[in-house]
Parts: sequence; structure tokens; C-alpha cells
Amino acid sequence: MWSSLASLCVKAARFCPWIVGALFCGNSLGQESPHVPSSDQSSLVPVLNAGDRVLRFDWPTLQIGTAEYEEGPTGVTVVRFAKRVFGAVDVRGGGPGTVNTDYLRIGYEVPELDAVVFSGGSWYGLESTTAVATAMKDDGLRDGLWDNVAFTVGAIIYDLGERRLNEIYPDKRLAQAAYRAARPGLFALGAQGAGRIAKTGGIFGCGAFSGQGASFRQIGDLKLAAFVVVNAFGVVTRRDGRVAACYADAGWPKDLHTTDLLAGYPASRRPGWHASSSDQHADHNTTVSLIVTNQKLARAQLERLATHVHSSMSRAIQPFSTEFDGDVLYAVSTAELDRSVDESETPNVDLDVLAAEVMWDAILSSVPEQPTIASPAARATRMDSGALRTYSGDYVFSPFVTVSISADAGRLFAQATGKRKAYAIPLEQRIELQILGGTQFTVSGNRYPLVLDFGKPGTLVINPGHWQQIGIRQAIH
Repeated sequence: MWSSLASLCVKAARFCPWIVGALFCGNSLGQESPHVPSSDQSSLVPVLNAGDRVLRFDWPTLQIGTAEYEEGPTGVTVVRFAKRVFGAVDVRGGGPGTVNTDYLRIGYEVPELDAVVFSGGSWYGLESTTAVATAMKDDGLRDGLWDNVAFTVGAIIYDLGERRLNEIYPDKRLAQAAYRAARPGLFALGAQGAGRIAKTGGIFGCGAFSGQGASFRQIGDLKLAAFVVVNAFGVVTRRDGRVAACYADAGWPKDLHTTDLLAGYPASRRPGWHASSSDQHADHNTTVSLIVTNQKLARAQLERLATHVHSSMSRAIQPFSTEFDGDVLYAVSTAELDRSVDESETPNVDLDVLAAEVMWDAILSSVPEQPTIASPAARATRMDSGALRTYSGDYVFSPFVTVSISADAGRLFAQATGKRKAYAIPLEQRIELQILGGTQFTVSGNRYPLVLDFGKPGTLVINPGHWQQIGIRQAIH
């Protein structure tokens, strides 16, 4: 038994490194294991520049790298510049998390910015920004002289809490891997990089899957690019007014428009309009963004670009910059196109308006395909009791999430027995699972997608959509 258990631990180590200690410190009778720290991420392997949906564009000065820990999942997105650039910032909402924002606001008329970093992990992910700076020093691109110190700025989104069953965060190693993997002309769209586990529409209980987006436009010699990670409290809105993604309440209009929700506000947040309260925690939200132009701009013009584009995003995300959002926009000029307003075909006011449209395109591109809600199989609710008993056990997902599976009279049940619930599986309350087919089950009546899969012996995979959480069986009942 111990040899097979050890083999299982080796296979599980990459997904849940703390579980190995828990398995050997406890015993087969299910005795409580001593506290196992969840901060050891040394066995996690960065996944670099992943994603099938990408934006391709021609601008060698901009180099993008993404890195993710699939075990979270969570990630980092780095936009580095081939040469130092001019930067400005606009911060809104009630919960921003940034690095080097104050210095960027001072407004020196010299190009100093090396990179912009977006990260998951809430404030724990802020080390991603300084990690990119130290990578530049370690790689010999910057040094310790006062006028050659690496200058990076960054902002984070909240992707912890009930959104996943662990607290893995983007750390220094992940951020530096993303920085070193950066390449020009490609940006992964959807649930990738810093947007790996982003969601939108929490204010209405939409629970929609989101991610990161980008858009590029060139008019003559003028270039504009927008990059954004959308983790907003509000809903993403298309240009025709329709909600881009939402797991809607059964009583909502089939062709849902944002105006439908706002016209019914605040009733649209109360029972009959929104999901359960557990899906509306107000600390889950933020949109971080970057607008870049090659047009050389005076400092005041660059700041106006930041303000205008950030204000315009309230069309694409409604409501925007609420008390519970931490919205941050960086505006960058690479100054490769050095010409005066008189010489330009695009006056500054036109530049601002065009940039706002490019940002709306980027926001829309951030929305990935929404997973369908699984429906239980049209078959008898009872299965072979012997087969179901092979699934029984306590599945450890992290030091604070354990799911207990039990079989009874041809029916399968689940309950969370750790410190926190597991999505629709409540604490200390046994609920029946409904079979989807094969080794897959779901929670009947759940508004959001949730699949429990026992396909690999000794392992339970819970997948609420675009990411999977893996639990390892600790004890057999």
C-alpha cells in the first residue's frame, strides 16, 4: 500500500506540492495531519506563452511574455520595451494595487520606463513587478548606477478566495520566466497570463469567465496598441449594448442588454435577479490596462491620453471603477514617430478617440468562450454501489480545502470538510452528486458550470470552467 501511495504522491507533487507532506504526516485511518505550509512553490513549473487565441501585430519595440502556474491557475503578463519609453498612469476605483505609481506621476520629461507588468495573486503578486526589474539587472541590461536602474511598473488583479481551492500566487520565478520569454508581435487572448483566472459581472452575479485582451491599429505611420486584463465587477458590454458574457438568471431577458440590468438596478442585484451571495464578493474585481502609441507626446498630452482612454472604458465595462474595483491604466509613448501636431495627420484629440476605440476592441477580445453548464444524464439516479464506493474518500486540494466523497445506496454524496467550501459543495453539509456520464458528476441546479471527475484513480478533478483543481485522496472510508 505504501509503495503505491508513494507513487501517487510523486505524480501529485506537481499539482499540489503541500499534499505530499499531508499524506505521509497523516495515516490511512484519516487522522488529522499537522499544519503543512502552502507557501512552497518550488516544484511548480512555469507554462510560457500559452494559448491558442493570439493577436499578431507588427511592432518590434513591444515584446510580450506570459507565464502561468497551471496548478493555481494564476499568471503574469509582461510588456517590455526594446528601449526606454515615456509613461503616465491613471488610477481609479476603490482597491488598486500598484508598484512605482507615485514616481510615474512625477512627470519627468525623459524616457525611463522599461516594462509594464500585470499579475494575478492580489497584493502577493506585486513582487512580479520588482522581479522583472531584478531580472534586467541580473541579465546585465541595467545596473546600479542612478541613471541606469531598471524601472518597471505594474498592477495586480484579485484571483484568490472562493475562485479557486488554493492560494498559489505569481512569484519572482514566474515573473522572471515571463520576462525572459517575451517576444514581439504576439499577445495571448482570453484566459491566459495575468488573466488566467479572471471573471466579470460579479455585481449582477453573472460569474462570467474573462481574461486578457489586446488590439492593434495602424493609420499611416501612427501605431496604437491596447492591452488589458479584465477582472471587472461590472459586465463587459458590446457595441450594440448586449452583455458579452453572463450566466444569466432564468428570469432575465434572453437577449440580455446591459441597460436591462442597469434599468432594474438595484433590484437586479436582489433575489430573483442575481446569483447566490457567495458569487458576489466585492473584493474580486479590477481592470488593469495599457495603451501604447508610437507618437511622441508632451507630458500633458500623454497624461490626457491616459485619462481619456480610461474614462472611455466605462462604455465597455458597466458599471466601471466602482468602490470594489482597482482599475489602473498605463499610457506609454515610444516616441518613435517624432512629428508636431501641425505635421501629423492625426491631431491629439483624434489620437485620444482612436485609442479609446482600440481599447474597447481589446476589452471585447478578452472574453473567452463560456463553458456550458453540464446537465445530469437522463438516467436512473442510482448506480452500482460497488463502483461508487471506489470513489469514496477524503480528497485534499490544499491545507484549507478537503472534499469528502461517500456512497450510500447507489447514490454519491459530497461535502467540504476543511476550512472552506469547494464551489457549490458546502461545508459540513452532504449534497448528492448527479452523474453526467462515465466518471463525471455535477451538482444539480447549480447556475455555474461545475464538473467533478474521478477518471484517474485516487484523484478528484473539480473544474468550474476554464481551470481545474486537483485533489488527492488521503484516506479511504
